[in-house]
Amino acid sequence: MSKSSAPRVFVTYSHDTVAHKRVVREFAEYLQGRIGLEVHLDQWADGPRRDWSLWAVANLRDADFVLVIASPAYKRRAEGLAPPDEGRGAQFEAAILRDHLTRNLAAGTERVLPVVLPGGSVEDIPMFLTPYSTTRYEIAEFTEREVAYLISAITGESAHTAPERAPWRGGLESAASERPRLLLAHQERWLDSSDDFATGTARIEGVPYEHSLLLRPAATPVEHSFVEFDLGFGTYQELIATAGILDDAAERFQTGRIEVALDGRLRLVETLSWGRPVRVRLDLAEARRLRLAMYRPAPAATPFGGGAGGLSGKPPELAWGDPVLR
Repeated sequence: MSKSSAPRVFVTYSHDTVAHKRVVREFAEYLQGRIGLEVHLDQWADGPRRDWSLWAVANLRDADFVLVIASPAYKRRAEGLAPPDEGRGAQFEAAILRDHLTRNLAAGTERVLPVVLPGGSVEDIPMFLTPYSTTRYEIAEFTEREVAYLISAITGESAHTAPERAPWRGGLESAASERPRLLLAHQERWLDSSDDFATGTARIEGVPYEHSLLLRPAATPVEHSFVEFDLGFGTYQELIATAGILDDAAERFQTGRIEVALDGRLRLVETLSWGRPVRVRLDLAEARRLRLAMYRPAPAATPFGGGAGGLSGKPPELAWGDPVLR
């Protein structure tokens, strides 16, 4: 797969019912038409007369990833419980996948992805795909949030970004727990701020943060919204916070961006998406001044394409959840 091209995926499934075929087709249409994957589906290849076994072999060979759509009939046919004249295509494709996994289990596990579509069940994933000991992809509806983990498996990029590791402090945890704490939502330590931040409770990924910095202006801010703080004289050693898009955001699929600067030097930049908050834990070292910034950049076109620069034309719905110094 070229880095400049979209991943190629092949969808293998069984023709259980007319309704099941329609749901599979709608899923394939979403992945290709909205996400930008190169999807190969038998329902789109039934024009000219063809040798379907050769067609299946070519797609199973050439695909970067194979999506196995779970269903009762597919499981029965993949596990050899169906008569030889039932669902020959699914039996044939499943046999090739079993052989592929037997040849190289580690590579096959990363390439063959079991998918449960709306109305389906984990119990319908064939046993050879080990549904309970390996990752499965349960999709309740065709939205970016629901397919996020499947896209992560395809792109190899985790849905959550690990924070930068702080310096190891050995046995100083007890001392750290005794240090004074300052909730940054208390405005007495604010040195400066834009006028569009409010304080209150923010709910991020189902968790309420009672002492939060809320960025929800009625109009789009012209510049990056910010709050600056006086850190004192080495009283506080660490910034801890959770930043994210608000759960009740009117536009859930917006992106947000956070920045942390210490004494005028940028130390952290992270991008937020709905349902994927960023956990911040930053060493303040000997800094005297802290600046937290938050804004809504222009969105990217697709997960596989670039986006326009600058700020979005719509107001952000973001929050620093319980930012605290200690």
